[in-house]
Amino acid sequence: METLRSIPELSTLPGPLFLAIGVFDGVHRGHQTVISTSAGHARAVNGTPVVVTFDPHPEKILRPEMAPHLLTATPHKIALIRDLGMAHLLIITFDKQFAATEPEDFVQQLAQHSKPLREICVGHEWSFGRNRRGNLELLKKLGARSDFNVVGIPPVTVNGEIVSSTTIRQAVEAGDLRKAAEMLGREYTILGTVVRGDDVGKKIGFPTANLSAHNEQFPPNGVYFAEAKLDGVVYPGVVNLGCRPTVSSKNERVLEIHLLDFNRGIYGKDIEVRFIRYLRPEKKFANVDALVRQIKADVKQAHELSAR
Repeated sequence: METLRSIPELSTLPGPLFLAIGVFDGVHRGHQTVISTSAGHARAVNGTPVVVTFDPHPEKILRPEMAPHLLTATPHKIALIRDLGMAHLLIITFDKQFAATEPEDFVQQLAQHSKPLREICVGHEWSFGRNRRGNLELLKKLGARSDFNVVGIPPVTVNGEIVSSTTIRQAVEAGDLRKAAEMLGREYTILGTVVRGDDVGKKIGFPTANLSAHNEQFPPNGVYFAEAKLDGVVYPGVVNLGCRPTVSSKNERVLEIHLLDFNRGIYGKDIEVRFIRYLRPEKKFANVDALVRQIKADVKQAHELSAR
């Protein structure tokens, strides 16, 4: 997938262009509908579909104190959009200068650098431009003026509830991973880079990979049976998410995974962790020996689950 980093780079792509625009945090079923609709319209006329998104999340610039925990930060979002089979992605840097752009000027830039712009596809409630003044109605007026089509995708529902990033965040935070998966169209995952920890797991016989998460919305603390995708290969494992009260006095939330029957060094590697089953809450044990006994039981249960 080719990743563009500025609007003028659209001029390098063969037209007509079909743009699917949105923040796309989570790349959930609603986002997938926007993207697939745009791509389908492009294929019908041998056009070029392009996904257009923003980095960082606009709320981190506009209202940083109220910015949501992300479902998918940019590296994860790129990977998910690539998995949808998209060939072109434009990531626009969202800063204060860009936030001050009038909606008419933003659309004019898109039209100016597309050769030509045939269609813009967005979610029905998408807003854009300075003070969020741009909306679907204004976009249609601008489309009529500049001779491109505008498609607004109506809400996508699951079990009668509208799919949204906010609803999915709430489900993940509450530990309702089934609901999150239904709305995402896939299991909820966390993408992280393996960083050096304090090697406590290794010292007690259960080495773990400590993850610096690229996205921020964690499920509840506890121990999970999980799978980790590393270099395209999936490995079963046991995740501990929490403050590790038996071995640490820091009130710092840590995400670590013990991969079953795995002993390679993977520092600096990216791992995508899929939470499959909640096993137990995190707790403080009387001593390290008691912790080790429980970890052995957790690993045994994980082996049994992975064999099914």
